[in-house]
Amino acid sequence: HVQLVESGGGSVQAGDSLKLSCRASTSIYGTYCMAWLRQSSGKERDVVALIYSADGSIYYDDSVEGRFTISEDNAKNNIDLQMNDLKPEDTGVYYCAADVRRAGDIWSATLWGQGTQVTVS
Repeated sequence: HVQLVESGGGSVQAGDSLKLSCRASTSIYGTYCMAWLRQSSGKERDVVALIYSADGSIYYDDSVEGRFTISEDNAKNNIDLQMNDLKPEDTGVYYCAADVRRAGDIWSATLWGQGTQVTVS
């Protein structure tokens, strides 16, 4: 039974940096993609960064492009999200997820982490 556990959230000031980590309880080799999603108050979860396992290609939402960096370490089963120059609008619960799919405005995944809160003031 694979689990994803996030860590690294917290409360920071605008302009600060945070690094989120997602550790899988077992190998994530063979997943289609791994992603970080953000759920802001009153909104649906939305992908902020995604990495495709096959070729390592990466997608960033426009709102975080140039500020956030997603990285994957298969040897350690870690998916990290380095967040720089944080803004108040980055506030939300951040989820790590495997094999995300989108149907309209709703993202689904084969596996979700429990989420970690990021607050930027």
